[in-house]
Amino acid sequence: MDTVRIGIIGYGYWGPNLTRNFYELPSADLVAIADLNEGRFKQAASKYLQVSIKHDYRELFDLGLDAVVVATPPITHYKIAKDCLEHNLHVLVEKPITLKSQDAEDLIALSDSRGLTLMVGHTFEYNSAVHALKSYIDSGELGEIYYLDAARLNLGLFQRNSNVLWDLAPHDISILLYLLGKKPISVSAQGTPCVFEGVHDVAYLNMLFPENIPAYVHVSWLDPCKVRRITVVGSKKMAVYNDIESDQKIKIYDKGVDAPPAYTNGGFEEFNFNYHTGDITIPNIRFVEPLRQECQHFLDCIIKKELPRSSGRSGLDVVKILETAEHSMLNGQTHRVMTW
Repeated sequence: MDTVRIGIIGYGYWGPNLTRNFYELPSADLVAIADLNEGRFKQAASKYLQVSIKHDYRELFDLGLDAVVVATPPITHYKIAKDCLEHNLHVLVEKPITLKSQDAEDLIALSDSRGLTLMVGHTFEYNSAVHALKSYIDSGELGEIYYLDAARLNLGLFQRNSNVLWDLAPHDISILLYLLGKKPISVSAQGTPCVFEGVHDVAYLNMLFPENIPAYVHVSWLDPCKVRRITVVGSKKMAVYNDIESDQKIKIYDKGVDAPPAYTNGGFEEFNFNYHTGDITIPNIRFVEPLRQECQHFLDCIIKKELPRSSGRSGLDVVKILETAEHSMLNGQTHRVMTW
């Protein structure tokens, strides 16, 4: 297989970006787009004149496709992805893969049994700046990792049928799992429904990873400033990844503090910490649109029969963390051990 005949299911918020990329990639043959909404149906039809436009995604099953992209509301992911897998189609499904871990496990089992590619749209795992940040962590340049802090804030987009955890936190959870290469030992969360009763629009997620590494995630639909930032604090250096920046997405700070040697007389020496401040390094990162990288990776995995970086199993890991966090947030639990 040199090219993949592909269909897009859902032409809403993220669908047009996915459609554009698959339309432009040489190893993809964009055959069809499906969307129930009449306005989006007409928008797709006017933009892609050579592509078959359908209302019902099930009409795509008769078009000889190899794969589909599911970019519909999360509540529909399981049903649509399962239907497509049962019709022997490779599937790229947007985050989160499902809203229940058992449903994600069902999709993984189904794709494995049929030898099909199941991939999740964790777009930031295909971001070259995130790759660079991981290389700084893995190389030991930052030293021992003390903690990580992620913030994803903005004003909107509010959703009545979801909450801010399920909407925004998948991005940062998938990034943290990728950066550390580990799964958390425990998860807890706190949140507040400010605008709509019962819909949490502000949340704080706490995860503890092996080697006693904590990671904190702050997500909000209700903040005056748009923030997309991850801070990694190490014993030698500190790093900040700011996705809002256009060409300085990562900064490495040669800053830190060294604890004083053990004291014996109980004197003031115990408070004499040694602080150091050096240069700020801004690495030159060749930036390619992460979504383009993700789409190409999906095609490559189908053609080469390889396991995707953001496979169904990594999608399942994210859903398990979200389930635990939501249980903690809604039931007032401060700590719950994860089971994998």
